[in-house]
Formats: sequence, structure tokens, C-alpha cells
Amino acid sequence: MKKLDCPVCPQVPDGEITEEEIRKQELFELETDDRTLLSGPSSRLHNLMTLFRVAKDLLLAFRTLHFAGPCVTIFGSARTRPGTQYYELARNMGAACARLGFTVMTGGGPGIMQAGNQGAFEIGGRSLGINIELPFEQEINPYVQHSITMRYFFTRKVVLVKYSYAFIVMPGGAGTMDEMFETMTLIQTGKLKGFPIILMGKEYWQPLMDFVYRMADEGMISPEDPELIFFTDDVEDAVAHLQRHAVRQFGLRKKRTPHPIRVLGEKPILG
Repeated sequence: MKKLDCPVCPQVPDGEITEEEIRKQELFELETDDRTLLSGPSSRLHNLMTLFRVAKDLLLAFRTLHFAGPCVTIFGSARTRPGTQYYELARNMGAACARLGFTVMTGGGPGIMQAGNQGAFEIGGRSLGINIELPFEQEINPYVQHSITMRYFFTRKVVLVKYSYAFIVMPGGAGTMDEMFETMTLIQTGKLKGFPIILMGKEYWQPLMDFVYRMADEGMISPEDPELIFFTDDVEDAVAHLQRHAVRQFGLRKKRTPHPIRVLGEKPILG
């Protein structure tokens, strides 16, 4: 504990705040690209520069990942420790996806992201990480063969969805739920094809699934919308679902990989 004057934390006795609270206050005070973008009207020049930065972010991703092949994106918490139940489940799913011929794509960081990349890497599959610039740097995990670092959260989410034919959602926090429900909404509204969403971690996610079915019962979503989510903890069942709803449904097969044009920033994907 540190003794500090903390006008923003009056509930803490005697001005005592934790290191975590100090970090949150520092984050609150930092200016980031996303915060600047979302801070309301700006000058015309500033808006133009923002458009250029967004375009650069997407162009970098499009050129770098042009040869990524069909991907599966694994979402989940960065805080999950190696060796734990959900880490090993994500690791096994990463390996299973790679055996099907998919490139495993994650956010590139630690926890569940590392587990998914590790599973693919260990069996010789392709492993990608889409990192994000943060005030406190998030390091790429050691099992990522190829990575890019993006400036904006929303462009990063576009990329994590764009190249994937299925989405594995492991236990996580607000960011994981945001990614899952945005993907579900894109499918629900026809903005994205009916790619499978596989939710794993039944004990953890059961209250959420109960609420999804309640939304359907209350008429807030269509009765068939909960069926967009395949809920399981069994890797074999998940693989079978991928086979039916990603591999066969979309006719995925290995194709001859074209040569990258390096002057356009294209790079081969290892694996």
C-alpha cells in the first residue's frame, strides 16, 4: 500500500490506495488514440489525420494478413494463468483448430490468447497475434509466429473477425463479452455469414447463457438467436461443430498459396 492524497478515491480511509488504483488513475489521465477519436467534434485537420491513421491501421493489417488463410479466432481473458483448467482447454482447442488446417488467431497477449497460440504452435500449425497499442505495453506472447500491432481497438476487432471462419470464446471479462456479442450481432443482422461461435467454459458461462435464453423468452432477441452459440466444454464436440459449420458449410479446402508481393507490404505466413 502507498500513502497518497487521493481526491478521486474518498471511500478509501486515510488516503490509502492500492497500486491497482494508482494504475487506474494513471490510465484515466493518459491521452490515447481511441480516447481522442471518441472525444467529440475535432478540427477538420485533426479529423483528416485521424482518418489517415485509421486507414493506415487497416491497410497494414490487410497487406500483412492477406496470406493468413482461413483462421479461427480465440477470444478470452489475458489474466488466465498457464496450467489452469481454462488455459489448458484453450491450448487444446488451439491445437485442434490447427489440425483442421486453420490458422489460429488471437489478440496476441498472455492468458487465453497465449494458450490458443501455444496449442497451434506446438503441433506445427500457424499462429497469429493481433496486438494493440496500450499505455502500459502488452507484450506479444512467445508462441505467436507472426504479429501486427494496431492503434485502435475497433480496427483490431475488424481484423479479428475479417479473417476468421469460426470464433472460440473462452472465459474472460468485459472485452471478451464485447467481442462475442459484437460477432453474434453481426451474424444476427446478416452483416456476417453464419460462422460458428463456440462458447467454452460451461461452469463459468452458464449464467450468461441462461440470460441469453431469457432474452429470447422475453422477446428481446429472436427465438433462434441463442442457437448461434454452440455451448460445450468438449474439444471433440467443438471440432465436430467446426467440421460441420465451418469446413463443410463454407467448402474450405487447402489452396495453392500465391506468392506475396513485398513492395505492397505482403508477407508469407509461416506454418
